[in-house]
Amino acid sequence: MEGRSTIPPFATNLSNLRIPTPDGTADAFAAFPDDGARHPGVLLYGDAFGDRPVLRSMAAELAGHGYYVLVPDFLYRHGPAPLLDLPEFIDEKARHTALEKLMPLLHGHSGERILRDADAFLDFLTEQPEAADGPVGVLGYCFGGLLAVRTAAARPGQVAALAGFHCPVVPDASESLHDLLSWISAEVYLGHAASDLTPEALDELNGALDGAGLRHLSEIHPDTVHGFTMADTDAFSADGLRRHWERLVPLLDRNLPQK
Repeated sequence: MEGRSTIPPFATNLSNLRIPTPDGTADAFAAFPDDGARHPGVLLYGDAFGDRPVLRSMAAELAGHGYYVLVPDFLYRHGPAPLLDLPEFIDEKARHTALEKLMPLLHGHSGERILRDADAFLDFLTEQPEAADGPVGVLGYCFGGLLAVRTAAARPGQVAALAGFHCPVVPDASESLHDLLSWISAEVYLGHAASDLTPEALDELNGALDGAGLRHLSEIHPDTVHGFTMADTDAFSADGLRRHWERLVPLLDRNLPQK
């Protein structure tokens, strides 16, 4: 894949899983080093397009750096994964068709659902024999980034690293950004698409992060559009994905100690 991180030191395994939640059972998969050891856990929320080869490749690459990476299907209430029959390459037409079906599901994904799932997903993660005890990281792309932020706020004593890429931070104007950030204790990285955020909006967001006293880096990735990390879409930027790895892996390494 173009835009890869530095070569990960570990070969990895992939396994399909089922996560029990208060609202049903979520399909999921995990990627982890093939060395028989336990490694720090990372909960990865994908974009709304869900489980597909590019997401599995990214999870495996991250796992190769020494992490147990759990990727749940957060739209499990609407059926087993994958919900959509996506083409190998998602162009503008395919994206429009998919989002027509997905947007009503995302709009119905309430804060209460997010919090119930956060508890279920993190509890499941920490129970896995390949996952080490201790703090975890949470990572999200697009709508999954919003879920990652809410998860970090819900479990501040457990989530030590938070990253989101081309993602909203709060779902709508009815929720206070300052109140949400006040619950987070993790180190935060937010990588924004140039098409998603104006410099003025970035300054406002960074002011809120500063005001919450968070260790953070929040920046716009130049010359990118929404979805730039996903190599199976026409939004993909090889440079953007490379910068994504350059920010993400050190963030996790700083906050999730390897035993």
